[in-house]
Amino acid sequence: MSARTVLSSDDIDRAVTRIAHEILEANTALQKSGTSNLVILGIPTRGVLLAERIAKVIARNEPGTDVSQLLGRLDITMYRDDLATNPTRAVTETHIPAQGIEDKVVVLVDDVLFSGRTIRAALDALNDFGRPRAVKLAVLVDRGHRELPIRADFVGKNLPTAREERIRVQLAESDSENSVVIES
Repeated sequence: MSARTVLSSDDIDRAVTRIAHEILEANTALQKSGTSNLVILGIPTRGVLLAERIAKVIARNEPGTDVSQLLGRLDITMYRDDLATNPTRAVTETHIPAQGIEDKVVVLVDDVLFSGRTIRAALDALNDFGRPRAVKLAVLVDRGHRELPIRADFVGKNLPTAREERIRVQLAESDSENSVVIES
């Protein structure tokens, strides 16, 4: 198996910073204010870590932002369409910020966008918590090969891949290093 690093730690940091600024700009254009009515929900596992990083960048750049009111996590395990073939997934806690998602702009954050099935499950899960004004998608890597009509609004890096290749995202909080590697 060969592997090549396509994003270094610095590349990931730049991508996260750019995504955070793009989210702020888009929300300001939509809401006429930086973070009011904005909720960022990470999809476990690495989507949560990326969402935390994005929220920290937003808080540094938008005075008065309370990260606890901005940030949450959305477990999609029970909404997946592959539970029959992959039943070993562990259910984790979902945390929605205290103000909820009703009439908010929700940004779902994940590490890799591939077929679109994870995001479809996230949209289904989101319905159980309210009706957002809008749902946006931020991903570190978009590798193509969509099976559903889903597109990311904020992308760190587009990495066209072969279907048999695998993208491995490593984040320091869980993997002791930051990198994105393509394995073939």
